[in-house]
Amino acid sequence: MPAVIHNDVLMYKGSNLFRQRLLLSTLSGRTIKIEEIRSTHEDPGLKEYEVNLIRLLDKITNGSRVELSESGTSLYFQPGILIGGQITHSCCTQRGIGYYLEVLLALGPFCKEPLNVVLQGVTHHDLDVSVDKIKTTALPILLKFILVDDGLELKVVRRGAPPLGGGEIVFRCPVRRHLRPLQWTKWGLVKRIRGVVYALRVSPTMANRVVESAKGVMLNFLPDVYINTDQCRGPNAGKSPGFGISLLAETNDKTFYCAESKSSDAGTGEVTLPEDLGRECALKLLDEIHRGGAVDSSFQWILALWMALGQKDVSECVVGPLSDYTIKFLQHLKEFFGVMFKLEVIRTEDDDEGSADEEDKTPSAQRIKMTCIGIGYVNISKRTL
Repeated sequence: MPAVIHNDVLMYKGSNLFRQRLLLSTLSGRTIKIEEIRSTHEDPGLKEYEVNLIRLLDKITNGSRVELSESGTSLYFQPGILIGGQITHSCCTQRGIGYYLEVLLALGPFCKEPLNVVLQGVTHHDLDVSVDKIKTTALPILLKFILVDDGLELKVVRRGAPPLGGGEIVFRCPVRRHLRPLQWTKWGLVKRIRGVVYALRVSPTMANRVVESAKGVMLNFLPDVYINTDQCRGPNAGKSPGFGISLLAETNDKTFYCAESKSSDAGTGEVTLPEDLGRECALKLLDEIHRGGAVDSSFQWILALWMALGQKDVSECVVGPLSDYTIKFLQHLKEFFGVMFKLEVIRTEDDDEGSADEEDKTPSAQRIKMTCIGIGYVNISKRTL
C-alpha cells in the first residue's frame, strides 16, 4: 500500500516491508509512522526481532526518537544522525544475523565513524541470507561503489544454528563522502565453483556426505569445483546442532552467484538427509546462474539503493528477473527519495530466434536493465580531510 504523507510524515499500514521502511527512513531523515501492525492477529503488534532491529538502529544513530503504542500496533520513528563506531549487539534468535547485517551493510558507508560491529545470534536461518552469502556476494557489490576495500571486512568468529544460535561475526565498514556511479552490464561466464559445508554438534561425516552430493551435481557443469568443510568444535559450534552448505559461482567478470541450504532446525522432529541437502543447494545455484545478471538476485535491492544514492550521474546495471522484494524496494525508493528507475527487458538471442516448443521458453532467462540518475547523496557526517 503506497504511503500517505501527513505533516511531512510518511504514513504506512501493516507489518509488511517493515525493515525497508526503517532503513530508508534512517537514510533519508524522513519521519515515518506505521499503524495497524498485525492488529487483527492473535498476537498483535511488533515481533521481538523487529523491536530488536529498532534497538540496533538506535545504537548506530544519535537523536533517534521512537514511540511505540502500548499494544505495539503503532510505531512512530524519527531517525537521528548516523554515527556508526564500535557496537556490540545480540540479535534476536527468531531471525538470522543476516536480517540485521543487511541493514548495517546498507547504512555503513554513510556513518560518521567507520562501523566496527560485533553481532551475536543465529548465523544461518531459513528466512534470511547467511553471513557466508553476504561475505562472498554482497561485499563485492559494495566494492564497486567505494572502489577501495580498506577497512571492509566480515569475519565469522563462530557459527550458530537455530533455535539457540550462539554464533558471532565481526563487520567493519569504511565511510565514504559519496558513492561513485556504476555501469555494469556484463557478467561473463562461470569459471569456478567454491563452497563451504559446516557441521555444528553433529558427526563430521555429515559434512563429507553433503560435499560429495553437491560435487556430484556441479561436476556435470564444470570441472573446477572445490568445497571446504568447516568442522566446528566446542564453543565455536554454537548452542544448537545443525549442518548446511553455501555454494559460490564466480564468473570471469568477477560476478558472484550464491546458493545455500541448511538442515531442519533442532527440535522440529524433521530429518534432513545430507545427500538431499547437497543436491538441493547445487540445483539452487544452477537456477541462480540461469537467472543471470550482474548481481545475485538476493542483493538486487541493495544494488538499486547504492545506484540511487550515487553521484548525479547515470548508473546502469543488468540483472536477472526482479524479485518481489526488489520491486517493493524500488517503490519505496520513489517515496523516500523521489528516485525512479527506468526498467528495460533485454531480449536474448534465444528469444529472437524463437522456439519450436513455446513451453521451452523460460521467463527466468529474461534480463532487466536498470537505469537511474543518482541523487548525489552526500555523507554530511563524514569529516572532510
